[in-house]
Amino acid sequence: MIDLYNVPLPVVFLGGLALIWGASEIGWQLGARRSHQSTNIATLESAIVGLLALIIGFTFAMALTRFEARRDAVVQEANAIGTTALRARLLPEPHRAETLKLLRDYVQVRLDAFQRGLSLAQASATVERSNALQESLWQQAIAVAEKDNEMVPTGLFIQSLNQMIDSQGVRLAALRNRIPSIVLVTLYVLAAASGGFVGYASAIDPRLTRLPVVIMGLLISLVLYLIIDLDRPNSGFITNNHQAMIDTAASIKSFPD
Repeated sequence: MIDLYNVPLPVVFLGGLALIWGASEIGWQLGARRSHQSTNIATLESAIVGLLALIIGFTFAMALTRFEARRDAVVQEANAIGTTALRARLLPEPHRAETLKLLRDYVQVRLDAFQRGLSLAQASATVERSNALQESLWQQAIAVAEKDNEMVPTGLFIQSLNQMIDSQGVRLAALRNRIPSIVLVTLYVLAAASGGFVGYASAIDPRLTRLPVVIMGLLISLVLYLIIDLDRPNSGFITNNHQAMIDTAASIKSFPD
């Protein structure tokens, strides 16, 4: 199965446009050879275009839902990191300074991955670095708990640290939750079939021209491009807003050493 997520977005758009226009041209050439109009073609054309519109609507809703889930995951993780940093300031030295340093590195790893256009689900090195920092933070929590196992501040810090670690799992799951490639490939097959039927119907009807076929192919390609772009969180024109993580990083850096 073709994995469209490994194909650059411009190639996806141009390839889809060429596929739809090519299918419409084939349909046009076949229709031009007919000497009379077939009523069945109009019915089939309406049915397949309607089916394409229905599936595009469902797929767009799927992509938008996943996009919003990734956006919410960023906010939740940023809040978890911020809460952990605030509670870390209550820890005794030297654990306070060391924990804040690790948290600064932790949030910077996430910002670096976003700025390079990499998703955490795909950048294994980023995930490994995050896991190493989490282990270091947990060792700090263990060291503090051995000295002071009171609920405040040690217990609260451990609780927020655990939530921060869990939030990474939530965000990774959201990043990996993409529209199956089979759905996208089916969309392009239906789009090509629709282009073929529309081209055929335009050729056998002397009142129609190729312009609507060209416009339809362009619009469908743009919509499919938008769906795939929505499902790529850190690349393309539509990306998740990481302002919450940027604000958290700035807040932690402002803490006194």
